[in-house]
Amino acid sequence: MFVHAFKKGVLPGPFSESLIRSHPATFADIRRRVVAHIAAESEVSEKRGNVAPAKPRAQTRVQPQRVMETAAGKRDQRTRHPYDPKKNKGKVPGRPRETNRPPRYEFVMGLADLIAILNIAARLKVPEKTTKKVLGPKPDTWCEFHKSFGHSINSCLGLGHQLAKLVKCGFLKDYLLEKQAGQSTGSQPANEGQQHEVPIHGEIHTIAGGFSGGGCTASQRKKYMRSVMSVEVFEDHSPDMDITLTKGDLRDVVPHDNDPIVISLVTARRTVHRVLVNHGSSADVMFWPTFQKLQLSPDQLRPYRGCLYGFAGDQVEVRGYIELRTTITDGLTSRTEKMRYLVVNAPSAYNILLGRPTLKRTAAVPSTRHMKVKLLSMEGLIITI
Repeated sequence: MFVHAFKKGVLPGPFSESLIRSHPATFADIRRRVVAHIAAESEVSEKRGNVAPAKPRAQTRVQPQRVMETAAGKRDQRTRHPYDPKKNKGKVPGRPRETNRPPRYEFVMGLADLIAILNIAARLKVPEKTTKKVLGPKPDTWCEFHKSFGHSINSCLGLGHQLAKLVKCGFLKDYLLEKQAGQSTGSQPANEGQQHEVPIHGEIHTIAGGFSGGGCTASQRKKYMRSVMSVEVFEDHSPDMDITLTKGDLRDVVPHDNDPIVISLVTARRTVHRVLVNHGSSADVMFWPTFQKLQLSPDQLRPYRGCLYGFAGDQVEVRGYIELRTTITDGLTSRTEKMRYLVVNAPSAYNILLGRPTLKRTAAVPSTRHMKVKLLSMEGLIITI
């Protein structure tokens, strides 16, 4: 009964025909024949792949020529049409036919990675899914934009026209690959002034954005620039004490290979470990999983209108910012400051990034060699972490 049900469920083909010709008695017999059939198909496919395709034979047969028919006669028999100006209207002689192809631009990343960026994907009009249709002459080539076969994403006309519009309006200017400087011009000799240049495929940035530079609005940045350019008397009310790092601070340091400075702090009544001290970040960043583990409400987030860019220059999704009282302590003395954290939805091995705003506010001095951070408490004592 089970053998009969198995035979009914097999799709039509060579294996189904073999079951019809020779009825199996048990499932063990069916398994043995399945293994033999798979091995035979593998050998046949491998043999077909090794055989080179046959070349078409050249046509050696001379076409018979009709009696009283020569090449000159053929030229005379051609119909000659008079010139019609209406047919050639709008055509410029000597110029190739204009096509509907968009201009080609070179970006710092592939098109598949470019359209995966959230702010760019939101501005693209995604076509309807046509997985059953082949959109182009190449049935084995996949287009990530149309989600179908037929052409590659680099030759996709629909995506090219949309990207061309975004480039013209200046939205993709940060993603364009800039031309290399120092290229030889047409007036210079071909062998004079030329140098070997490596093509640039992208740029690596630091974390840029946040509240540094005055703020996230244009008026705040202009106000900050005016204050920078003006000359004012600055009074430092911080405690008068020098922060130094000596050889004594190296006693408890294990030899390391340029490890990052990772500390702990207290915020929202919880101790947060794996806090990275990052000189290259222009903002204090808290990641979304850490925000959830602190059991903070999303209603406490304030809207942030600016942009935050990561190390690769891509824009990071910012859910908002929150102000929290944060305590940095070494067990003996401590310092508490009100810090503004940008809450971002991005994967990270750390819980919080302490950037330049916190280092400046607390007058902290980090040292990678000593694997320590020193800062002053409000009482004028040195905190060593």
